[in-house]
Parts: sequence; structure tokens; C-alpha cells
Amino acid sequence: MARMHARRRGKSGSKRVYRDSAPDWVDLTAEEVEKLVIKLYNDGYEPSMIGTILRDVYGVPSVKQVTGKKIVRILKEHGAEIKLPEDIKSLIRKAINLRKHLEAHRKDLHNKRGLQLIEAKIHRLASYYKEEGVLPEDWKYDPVKLEIELFR
Repeated sequence: MARMHARRRGKSGSKRVYRDSAPDWVDLTAEEVEKLVIKLYNDGYEPSMIGTILRDVYGVPSVKQVTGKKIVRILKEHGAEIKLPEDIKSLIRKAINLRKHLEAHRKDLHNKRGLQLIEAKIHRLASYYKEEGVLPEDWKYDPVKLEIELFR
């Protein structure tokens, strides 16, 4: 499949083996994995980083295979409030950092174009999440307000 903002195609990657149950070599139970997910979230890790830590440190290849639930669902069941989805949050961080760069380097036209592309992705994701009910209908992308919210 071609890239969104470029004319080149991506490289193919390895695919995860299809499996609907946990492998035999995973030592942790579903309850232990859920406790680890909550502990890592309280330590300040995002859901994708939690999955990486569980894979690399604890040997859990997939939280969904072990528990039957994804990481975000586990967090929501235990009362964790997730205001923004992780993908849109990382794009907003990238846009805010790029805005700071452009304040110091006003003639950097390549990065100005990059900011336009990033903000276009943010707007597309926001409309999708509004349709799905993840974001409220009155949510707007406001870089100044979101900078204060994300970087406190």
C-alpha cells in the first residue's frame, strides 16, 4: 500500500502468527497480567509502551491472547481515564514540537509543510474518533490549549 503523503511504497514486514489462546510457555495468568498492566499505567507508561514492556521483560507476546482483552479495555475496566487516544496524542505532541521549532526557524519551509501534513492527519483522526464516539462532538484541535494539557 502506498504512503499517505508520499509517492513511495512501504516495505513488507513480518506478520504475527494467528493464535487465539496464550502460548504454553507463558508463565503468567490473566489476573497477573492485568495487575502488571495497571501497575505500569500507574507508573506513567502509555498502552503501547506497556505492551512492549510486557513482551520484552515479562515474556508476554500478546496481552489479548493471555487475558482475552486489549490493554486499553483493561485500563478502562479498572477506572483509568484515557482522555485522548494514543495515536492522536503522539501526533499532537509532534505538531507542538514542530510549532516550537518553526517559531525559532521561520523560513524552514520543509518543516512548515510537514506541520501541515501532521495537522491534516490530526483532523482526519479527530473526525473518525468523533464518529466512533471516542472523542466528544465538540472537541477541537487547539494547539495552545493542548500544549498546556499534554506537557504539564
